[in-house]
Amino acid sequence: MKNFSRRNWIKGISAGVASLAFSEKANAGKPEKLNHSKALIDPKDDLKITKLEIIPVHTLRTIFVKMYTNAGIIGLGEGTVEGRVPTTMAAIQELEKYLIGKDPRLVAHHWQAIYRHSFYRGGIILTSALSAVDIAMWDIKGKALGVPVYELLGGLTRDRIRVYGQAQTPEGAKKVMAEGYTSMKVGVTSSRGRLSRYAESPDFIQGIEENIAAIREVIGPKVDMGIELHGDHQPQTSMLIIKALEKFQPWFYEEPIQFQNLPLMAEMSKKTHIPFATGERMVTKWQFRELLELKAASLLQPDITHCGGITELKAIATLAEAHYAGMLPHAKEGMIGAVASMHVAASIPNFLCHELPSLQAAPDDGVERSYLGKSYITKPLTMNDGEIMIKGNFDGPGLGLELDENIIENERNVPEWEFPEMWDKDGSVLDH
Repeated sequence: MKNFSRRNWIKGISAGVASLAFSEKANAGKPEKLNHSKALIDPKDDLKITKLEIIPVHTLRTIFVKMYTNAGIIGLGEGTVEGRVPTTMAAIQELEKYLIGKDPRLVAHHWQAIYRHSFYRGGIILTSALSAVDIAMWDIKGKALGVPVYELLGGLTRDRIRVYGQAQTPEGAKKVMAEGYTSMKVGVTSSRGRLSRYAESPDFIQGIEENIAAIREVIGPKVDMGIELHGDHQPQTSMLIIKALEKFQPWFYEEPIQFQNLPLMAEMSKKTHIPFATGERMVTKWQFRELLELKAASLLQPDITHCGGITELKAIATLAEAHYAGMLPHAKEGMIGAVASMHVAASIPNFLCHELPSLQAAPDDGVERSYLGKSYITKPLTMNDGEIMIKGNFDGPGLGLELDENIIENERNVPEWEFPEMWDKDGSVLDH
């Protein structure tokens, strides 16, 4: 099919064809970008989805998808609900019936059909499944046209992506600095060896304060340090922590409370000059619209593997720009999603910094893995001075990456990861 298409294309050019373009249903007549030297098919060629391959990646708490086409172009996608991988895999599989025989280049049209025809709107399982196939379709479209996905999103607004490390202790902060980061996020889930209560004692707050002071001493005043509250604290305790740590001028406070009470989060945000960041558990532009209208946070953290994929992350970023809010994308799962998210970050004006996948679920099984993609993609990313240059990392057609050929074998017999249970001393359930 590939050779046949190229022959047809050459004949078309020799016959004096001036423009090779196709249009999506919602944007008829507008030409697509095209790289003649790298495009895998003629834009006028038939292109249909033939099947999905769903790959659980338990070491990253995620699911990779390979979307096959009749032209031999394979798109890579990712969508997950950590701790609910089999459930999400079933949801992705259910989308195959709709997708088979469809042209994957009509991404926006398929997003609308999958989301709106389901009747029930916006749940995390549905949108995570939608994320996986949306990313895969963008990858196919970029490969078909011979251009990176960020070109299809409007082109580059920057030449590099800043990324941050993560630490819990002064020793952890030293390691983050040694790896070359210029920014980090620090968790404050516990203090004095225990989790927090509804309202806390001075001793508990002082324990958190002492740890943050020691970390700031290690990293100095020039390194950005976000505070990860992770929705683990009740509002009363969270506010005590927020006020106690203001003197260290944190970069932001992440998930000061659970997102279900955005009006309360908005009230809390007015009581501090430090920005609030939230959104990793939120999905679709509609949930983020409410957050922005209430002014509950000024830094948004949607995860591309949950929120609805490339299509929706771009829409959320546009909403954020209209509200003078920055984008701080969450990306703690797999490298496909992280790179897809970086394509969006590379094309928007209001990007701040990006997360990298975690290896917290990876077992010690002799496979050499890395948070930059080793053992997951054939060419792991490279980072210098806390930044990932776009050129040379993900500037190829589509997402610009390929899966490691050993990934299925590397994941064999790895058990599914589960969220740790959080209990108080009296046996009652605590937030996570």
